[in-house]
Amino acid sequence: MEKYNCIIVEDEPLAAEILKDYVQQVPFLNLIGICEDAIYALDILQKEKINLIFLDINLPKLKGFDFIKTIKNPPNIIITTAYHEFALRGYEHNVIDYLMKPVAFTRFLVAVNKLKQSQEIMPPTLSMKENEREYLFFNVSKKKIKVYIDEILYIESVKEYVNVVTADKSITVKFQLSQVEALLPKNNFIRIHRSYMVAKNKILAFSATDVEINDKQIPIGRSYKELVLAIIEK
Repeated sequence: MEKYNCIIVEDEPLAAEILKDYVQQVPFLNLIGICEDAIYALDILQKEKINLIFLDINLPKLKGFDFIKTIKNPPNIIITTAYHEFALRGYEHNVIDYLMKPVAFTRFLVAVNKLKQSQEIMPPTLSMKENEREYLFFNVSKKKIKVYIDEILYIESVKEYVNVVTADKSITVKFQLSQVEALLPKNNFIRIHRSYMVAKNKILAFSATDVEINDKQIPIGRSYKELVLAIIEK
């Protein structure tokens, strides 16, 4: 059985101990460590391959959502918190689930099973055939659909799904944007928003707040603005 390495980022000892007990009862989870703050968690991420983070929001030194922003390609994340008002913001960061404290074991199982199900879906595969023209095969409804990378206009994240958009089609697959991002050439595809990645050579016009691709206005996130404009204007 494949195991998923996980860490718990939690500054409340009792809450951390409960999660530790839950993790140890799940055969496909392997607990690497418990972190009292996000700074320690960043250190572990640099040293270990982590598949899943159980993340509290209200942390010392560096808050949970700010921590997510510092990770270039974040692993799967399950939020654990007492603050229900931040649930929508959590899903904007493509989290697997949002657990309210005190977390019941049955609810914990629902969350980690979402992870297992998403990982069991075959990922897109990258090929370089047909005169070295790169393409991806996406698994959709038990079929493999070919998409040439040079035809992709942009990719949009919608909760746990992504829409891969070309000039003539849109394919929806159950993946996080960061997972598809890792397969695409970094010299052309740029993240301009937490929910959007675009092909630089397909941008027809841009401003300080959005880019235009194929008659669609795509917003530039505030935290991405400076880097995005610098890349586009090169």
